[in-house]
Amino acid sequence: MSIRPVRRVIDAQPTMEGAGVRLHRAFGFGEKNEYDPFLLFDDFRGDHPSDYSAGFPWHPHRGIETITYVLAGTVDHADSLGNQGQLGAGDVQWMTSGRGILHHEMPQGDPMGRMHGFQLWANLPSQLKMSAPRYQDVPSAAIPEIHEDDGTVVRVVCGEFWGQRGPVDGISADPQYLDVWVPPGKRRTLPMDTRRSAFAYVFEGGGSFRDASQPYGVLEEVEDDVVVRQAVGNRNLVQFGRGDEVTVTAGEHGIRFLLVSGKPIEEPVAWYGPIVMNTKQELQQAITELRNGSFIR
Repeated sequence: MSIRPVRRVIDAQPTMEGAGVRLHRAFGFGEKNEYDPFLLFDDFRGDHPSDYSAGFPWHPHRGIETITYVLAGTVDHADSLGNQGQLGAGDVQWMTSGRGILHHEMPQGDPMGRMHGFQLWANLPSQLKMSAPRYQDVPSAAIPEIHEDDGTVVRVVCGEFWGQRGPVDGISADPQYLDVWVPPGKRRTLPMDTRRSAFAYVFEGGGSFRDASQPYGVLEEVEDDVVVRQAVGNRNLVQFGRGDEVTVTAGEHGIRFLLVSGKPIEEPVAWYGPIVMNTKQELQQAITELRNGSFIR
């Protein structure tokens, strides 16, 4: 068994999206797709409606999947195919945009004005980029929770973990999407398929992802990268190297994080905002269709 080393720790950066939603972006719109098959990860949260109420008005998607996970507040959504609904705390929406869809998402706070959620973009392989759009709306109650004797809790949104399978299925990258809580001072080792690229995103508490032999503060060369620090906390993204286990030690306040992995697609990526294809020619075709009204098929 081999513990995955920490390749780097990234601070999610504040940015503005939609019509004026304040959020933190851990990665996205880079020249290199270092998180293949994943393209973008946003953490949107706020304690005041002015942080998020402007929402994400009508916009197109093609060639990707968007995964929205809500922790607090609600998100009203609708699309060009006539679908509409609301995501509440603990709910997940896994949308396969395929050949094209227009939709909008409008966050609303809980009774205390708080809103918190995540959006992850996953790439589609070339043979599925023009497939029919598909929704998987998953209520919180349908997501299995695993409770360990030491207090560790794992919600399995997608993939199989410790004998439980998440409700989202039929995803080409065969991803695993877990919401993990480890109590204060506990150390857990989580199995991981060596073929997958993987990252963890910490959003409560703190701790470390490391081999027990690695002391804090060590600078360690890992190919072209340097492990800057081993201790992590709120809004830190941890990118892992290869291995078949992830080891985490919770700090004094415990640690809660998303653990996400998927099989790399290893295809060229061409970006135009929320449209992701393989070539510039395909992007130009999508733009032309948006302008002449033939984008939705």
